[in-house]
Amino acid sequence: MSEQPPLVLVVEDEPDLADLYAAWLGDEYRVRTAYGGQEALDELDEADDEVDAILLDRRMPGLSGDEVLAAVRERGIDCRVAMVTAVKPDFDILKMGFDDYLVKPVTSDTLRETVEGLLRRGEYDTEMQELFSLTSKKAMLETEKSATELADNEEYQRLTDRIEELRSEADQSLEAVTEDDDDFEKLFQEFDTDADVDTDE
Repeated sequence: MSEQPPLVLVVEDEPDLADLYAAWLGDEYRVRTAYGGQEALDELDEADDEVDAILLDRRMPGLSGDEVLAAVRERGIDCRVAMVTAVKPDFDILKMGFDDYLVKPVTSDTLRETVEGLLRRGEYDTEMQELFSLTSKKAMLETEKSATELADNEEYQRLTDRIEELRSEADQSLEAVTEDDDDFEKLFQEFDTDADVDTDE
């Protein structure tokens, strides 16, 4: 018997939008929907199978997406999380434990690519997952903030220092891997794509 497809939990308080996301992903993945924060946590508690990825709205009545994300991490639930939200990223994202961040509206292709990326990252070790998450945050902030704002923010400076530390460790790991390791090559192609945005220009 073949393995079941990965399980994706869509958390969105607009039912029509949640159902649309589920329809976009349904051909490739098993998808469950939750139309609110508390319902999402109930789904995670009741899930017979481990949830592999969560698409999580930030602004929801009752339990917000930020609170759901905090609860997921506090409970030690091992899954990748992408925020899919109309809220533009600000410096507050530096303290949040998500893996990727999409600003609505999103296309079906973007959503599918995001889930694919989340699942691929789930196969990497903790340090590499952290590298991708931090690089994603850095790219988003560099899109939204001026060079002066970034330079004046101490948390952003700590973020860049941590990325450099993780990149150095990753470079050392790369040297120890054979050149024909396709999975590892894909990992670094994805990382280089995330890291293209730079404020030094």
